[in-house]
Amino acid sequence: MKALQKIPAGMMVVPLLLGAAINTFCPQILEIGSFTTALFSDAGTATIVGMQIFFVGTNLRFDRVGEALKRGAVLLISKYAAGAILGLAIGAIFGKAGVLGVSVLAIISSVTGANGSLYLSLMGEYGDPEDTAAMSIMNIHDGPFLALLTLGASGMANIPFMSLLAAIVPLILGCILGNLDEDLRKFFSAGSGLVVPFVGFCLGAGINFGSIIEAGPSGLVLTCMVFFIGGGIAFLADKFITRRPGYAGLAIASAAGNTMATPAAVALIDPSWEPYVASATAQIGAAVVITAIVVPFVVDWAAKKWGCPKFDREKLEAEGATE
Repeated sequence: MKALQKIPAGMMVVPLLLGAAINTFCPQILEIGSFTTALFSDAGTATIVGMQIFFVGTNLRFDRVGEALKRGAVLLISKYAAGAILGLAIGAIFGKAGVLGVSVLAIISSVTGANGSLYLSLMGEYGDPEDTAAMSIMNIHDGPFLALLTLGASGMANIPFMSLLAAIVPLILGCILGNLDEDLRKFFSAGSGLVVPFVGFCLGAGINFGSIIEAGPSGLVLTCMVFFIGGGIAFLADKFITRRPGYAGLAIASAAGNTMATPAAVALIDPSWEPYVASATAQIGAAVVITAIVVPFVVDWAAKKWGCPKFDREKLEAEGATE
């Protein structure tokens, strides 16, 4: 435990790397079935993240819901705008093939979104309930909707209302219970932190280090776009629009695993993108792996530099102990 605490976001990063290593070199270990596969494979991610959202809801007071929605909207719009403007600008100058081997399809599919599970895990450790609850609106990042919208094919895409509702029901139920009963709030208060290593391992179980090699240099180029441009804009928006320390903005400086399916989804609707699907998918896979490893360290650095609830509490406890 002491060793994990010395590593930035160690409670999530170490299990994530362990899960990724197992999935890369001996994935059959995670596929033996029953409770092992349910808990220690990417099949368990949705359940564990759902639990985390519920626990967060129990600690979210009704009078803070507006703040959570505001933070989520700023992060969503800033990350989306960064990816959309970058992709459309490169498309206008270089065409669909893009630049440095990275197509417009790969850029818009990955830079506009973020790894929501990674964000939730980091906010569970560094943020407050409002930071985590902001994910309820950022769920719009999921799936191909934003990419299709940006590419001008939104007439054939939609965000199913039931899908959005299903994503926030755990938060709503938790919020209701936590506001109805103070004892329930106290009972569930530690839950969001307890599931962090499980979320980390499940995320890692969906990562294959081989995707970095498969993508080649162009995968690194896309990773830089996701991290520095998408994440950089989100960081600036978090700092100067919501007037927050910036760690939440950096927590979405990642590529989401489910966006690996976006190029194929776009090509089904507009076949003219088909020639770019294979390369875009490999490049996004590389960006997913690299950002999942790098982002926690950067968030830890930002939290230490500009503050966060976690380090603020530790500072107060240290000062109290000294007195």
